[in-house]
Amino acid sequence: MRNYLLPLFCCFAFSCFGQITDPKATEFYEPVPPKVKPGAMLGEAPADAIVLLGPGADASEWVKANGGGAAEWTKEGDALVVNPGTGDIATRRKFGDMQLHVEWKSPNEPDKQGQQRGNSGIFLQGRYELQVLESEGSDTYTNGQAGSIYKQTPPLVNALKPQGEWQTYDVIYTAPRFNDDGMLIRPAYVTVLMNGVVVQNNFEIKGPTEYIGLPHYVAHGDDVIQLQDHSNKVAYRNIWVREL
Repeated sequence: MRNYLLPLFCCFAFSCFGQITDPKATEFYEPVPPKVKPGAMLGEAPADAIVLLGPGADASEWVKANGGGAAEWTKEGDALVVNPGTGDIATRRKFGDMQLHVEWKSPNEPDKQGQQRGNSGIFLQGRYELQVLESEGSDTYTNGQAGSIYKQTPPLVNALKPQGEWQTYDVIYTAPRFNDDGMLIRPAYVTVLMNGVVVQNNFEIKGPTEYIGLPHYVAHGDDVIQLQDHSNKVAYRNIWVREL
């Protein structure tokens, strides 16, 4: 027997010009988004976050980036401070697509200028650098100031607070995709808010950070978050990540 209900439904849902006329035709009820309890205050880790640096500056989630071993940065209250000469630190875990929250504070170094003043960096997947720098009142190249994707693009605006205050980065990162032959299918993209202000808007990352020369992609999978020892005593606190 022919199904006469389908043409009848189409008559109700669509006009003779093919336009949807029934609001139920564009409604769906599954999948249901899971419930996530947010932090009690803005910047606090939500319930589904992985806390990488919380109260007491617990550094158990971090190791030396070069060779592993316990991180040797200095604990100061709830902050972990770069201990110059001990090297970069990296997460024990590896990540791909993620939401990342980081708070940092630059040291008072009025005798230093440019890239020597409060310099550090956050390396997404160990290779794509979001610059950390005390770039207020100190000249440097714009694609190397705070909020830049280092040597690739400057921030859209300078939203730094005064030196000595805690700065906040909120990052939405989409990892690059490669095929089985290692060919790039889709580059990495990043959106960054500095102190609540958008400074990178879905920027297409051109490849791993290079100090000299142009970046180019090399295939990789999930990888670490790395914090840079650039010989400046930059402090970090309240670092958490949500895998997307």
